[in-house]
Amino acid sequence: MNPDFYYKGELLFAEGVSLTEIASKTGTPVYVYSKQHFVNQFQSIQSAFGDQPHLVCFALKANNNPEVLKLFAEMGSGADVVSAGELAMALASGIPSDKIVFAGVGKRNDEIAFALEKNILAFNVESQQELEVINEIALQMEKKAPVNIRVNPDIDPQSHPYISTGMAKNKFGIAIQKSNAVFEKAAALPGINLLGVHSHIGSQILSIDPFVESARSLRRLVLDLQKKGISLRVIDIGGGLGVDYNQVIDEPSYESLEAMVPPTPNELMNAVMPELNDLGCKIIFEPGRFLTANGGILLTKVLYRKETSLKKFAVVDSGMNDLIRPSLYNAYHRIVPVQKNPERKIVALDIVGPICESGDFFAKDRPLPEVRRDDLLAILSAGAYGYTLSSNYNGRPRLPEILVDGTSFSVARERETIDELAGK
Repeated sequence: MNPDFYYKGELLFAEGVSLTEIASKTGTPVYVYSKQHFVNQFQSIQSAFGDQPHLVCFALKANNNPEVLKLFAEMGSGADVVSAGELAMALASGIPSDKIVFAGVGKRNDEIAFALEKNILAFNVESQQELEVINEIALQMEKKAPVNIRVNPDIDPQSHPYISTGMAKNKFGIAIQKSNAVFEKAAALPGINLLGVHSHIGSQILSIDPFVESARSLRRLVLDLQKKGISLRVIDIGGGLGVDYNQVIDEPSYESLEAMVPPTPNELMNAVMPELNDLGCKIIFEPGRFLTANGGILLTKVLYRKETSLKKFAVVDSGMNDLIRPSLYNAYHRIVPVQKNPERKIVALDIVGPICESGDFFAKDRPLPEVRRDDLLAILSAGAYGYTLSSNYNGRPRLPEILVDGTSFSVARERETIDELAGK
């Protein structure tokens, strides 16, 4: 359960602030984040490593809010970035360049040069051709590029196919059984400083087994390379630790939901580290969703009720351009009223937005108390892949982001204006 979002009496709170107060001052729709949740999640990972030399690199793709990034920087986090833009955001937030790893299958030449200029910790290299391109650019710049080779261990993470990244059919990494030659080439290239190996098998993983299987495959690879005279200093185990989207708050659901039970950081590290901790390598871990997902909500207001012969709709002022996960992945987000109304009967509702697409929905046939115009709803678990996947589709400004800290809150990113969209 998440103690940072809870009901006090009939009202939903974020830490010590009522969501009705936030809505009245900022308008809706709006993203609301809990600072304490982010702190607690990060500290739980740090402590799980114990004495093992390590670096936690927050994956900016999950949440790139500047104030959130500054918070992680202050706690000692590094960054996992996948573009020059994310790299610039990480640096601007105060994350040191030597704590930044640059991943992604399609790094442009200018992005590689930019990262080399900034002296990042490492490139996570996804193909032999990319390795050769990085070597050429590094030599032109009279530098040596620090590199981890990303391997694909062909492991099923047992998550959604769109967020599976470590199987043979995925575009990511180099097949682990064919990677020795690439490591040997990297060790010989004059513009490359071979640091280690990287593997990321997917996101929203709810079982320890895929992590352990991946760690064992990395162990075999590192030992095999040592026999060939190639000693690695870094093992980057990626991220992917899942979260519970069902039992998010300590409140009975209006539908039958079983808790999703992902491993805790302690359980994960207790299972994985015995495979790696005697290899003499620093471990890099790249969490994203785990740190922020359940620390954020999307606060939205009901505009209209609408009924057809088949459906009951609640039309809200937020849309798929603000939170695309339900449309993109058919992802489940629990939805709760900000103001409890126990006297209202439970009905099956489609919670839909104003976008001109039938795919613009947050829930279908969801059991919820009957809603009325101007009611506030909280779409939970929206702290990861919410704002970062948002767009201006249908000419809609991006939302503000609010960071709650105890009994106060601040605007962590302003709402875009129509004038800004119009180029005025």
